[in-house]
Amino acid sequence: MPVLRSALRPAALLLAPVLLLTACGGGSGADTAKPAGAGYPRTIDNCGHEVTLKAAPQRVVSLNQGTTEILLSLGLADRVAGTATWTDPVMKGLEKANASVPRLADDNPSFEKVLDAEPDFVTASFVSTLGKGGVATRERFEKLGVPTYVSPSDCAAGKDNDSGGDGSRSEPLTLDAVYGEIRDLARAFGVDARGEKLVAGLKERVRKATDGLDASGVSLMYWFANSQSPYLAGCCGAPGAITRAVGAQNSFSDTHDEWPQINWETVADRDPDVIVIGDLTRKQQTAETAAAKIRFLETNPATRSLTAVKKRRYVLLSGQAMNPSIRTVEGIEQVAAGLRDFALDGRAK
Repeated sequence: MPVLRSALRPAALLLAPVLLLTACGGGSGADTAKPAGAGYPRTIDNCGHEVTLKAAPQRVVSLNQGTTEILLSLGLADRVAGTATWTDPVMKGLEKANASVPRLADDNPSFEKVLDAEPDFVTASFVSTLGKGGVATRERFEKLGVPTYVSPSDCAAGKDNDSGGDGSRSEPLTLDAVYGEIRDLARAFGVDARGEKLVAGLKERVRKATDGLDASGVSLMYWFANSQSPYLAGCCGAPGAITRAVGAQNSFSDTHDEWPQINWETVADRDPDVIVIGDLTRKQQTAETAAAKIRFLETNPATRSLTAVKKRRYVLLSGQAMNPSIRTVEGIEQVAAGLRDFALDGRAK
């Protein structure tokens, strides 16, 4: 009976860390040559919590696409018992790995749905996912013996998640927060060398994408979603990191909210040179897809005369690239390529 199973689930979860002490690590390569208990327990300082793992997790549930793609990039698909909250197709190259992972929900799953996956570790990209109003608080999971982890990019210095909406930042986010998350998760699973290799590869991609690029004086506007009251990027989140990497300017760099809603009249006053568009597959807001956004921009009286619209200077990004994630590097590559295509890379503008 479902009710009886639910009542028994917490007791089973409390036993999970003990059982893990004798478990063997999955995956392949030098990182997993040692038994899963070697080098444990391991403690990670994470967003004001000390996360202690008695052994390498065997059944992690990742509650956001961002953390899922890091786990898959680390070769840990066989350890992922479930994922949730997706805005985009999975990152290129991870399709096969992702196909083996159960999708618990396209958005936030219920707490019971997560427990049904029998997790021994739970990860999330956002404080709100493991907070009040989200799937469940970290404390609720930890009372059942299930350690949790939140992306440090969402609790980095200067990030205020209680200021409303998606929060605000008094200090710019850097890619070091994403690299730190990769290293944390690699350490949690005992695959430290894989983490270092992944970080090195991402750094090299950023170097190649921005080598010789001079976009000084070019203004960018990032539109995530909603046509009536658009969510546009403020100064200091992932779009800010992209903008700084390519040497351009954010049209709303004077706004510290992560994703403020700004009216189109203000956009017209700022008149960006390039519009970076979120191409989403979810169906929560109006104008989620890039096609819908472009159709709106080119037909709405308040936007059709914008410089970027008249010259069709659009760069399309996944939603994940516009949030702090491993795909922010993808965003840097695509914005840099767009600037070169538009001859806004230091050549005649």
